[in-house]
Amino acid sequence: MASVLVVEDDPVIRAALIEVLTGHGYAVRTTHQGFEALREITQSPPDIVVLDLGLPDLDGLDVLRMIRGISRVPVLVATARDDESEIIRLLNAGADDYLVKPFSGGQLAARLAAVLRRSVPADATVARRPVLHVADLRIDPTARTAHLAGRELALTRREFDLLAYLAAHADQVLTRRRILTEVWQQPYVEDQTVDVHLSALRRKMGEKARKPRYLRTVRGLGIKLVSSP
Repeated sequence: MASVLVVEDDPVIRAALIEVLTGHGYAVRTTHQGFEALREITQSPPDIVVLDLGLPDLDGLDVLRMIRGISRVPVLVATARDDESEIIRLLNAGADDYLVKPFSGGQLAARLAAVLRRSVPADATVARRPVLHVADLRIDPTARTAHLAGRELALTRREFDLLAYLAAHADQVLTRRRILTEVWQQPYVEDQTVDVHLSALRRKMGEKARKPRYLRTVRGLGIKLVSSP
């Protein structure tokens, strides 16, 4: 049974999340404060965290950054903030996924299951997979590292998954629906999710959407990572 730490200050929402997640087979612990969440993660690490941003003692974004300073535990952010710049900040700060309130209990459970499927414990023994080389890009799926012209890219878990998937299908135009199905394992997620992560990847790779070197959008069709100019 996977354990979930729910960090939510609204008692009504907190109770609803407990009911939903318990019904889906999760062992649920809760807290309504950021500092207490950090203590829980340090002393008794959960398998995954559901983090609200509007906490009484700390801003949720700051809590997320602090979590990433002490743990690799997957974090799904539950937020009412739906503007793209805020979502990009969350992903760059280390969020593995996010849901915009209001959302259904079924969608939350499905997102948690998907994040847990993609999460590999740091000490897990896994078969080494081939390193991917695309021009100046070097992507090691086993070590989960990506380098561009010798410079390591500081990617979130989802950004790495997206880049590795595109590299494994270099020079192929991939639809957003296919990417969501294969990378997110959730074909019903909004297409904007891919665009947000693509924008973050471009920025970290030093690219501009108008003059991309690697990550190109093919209007009306999808996205491809190109191996040559």
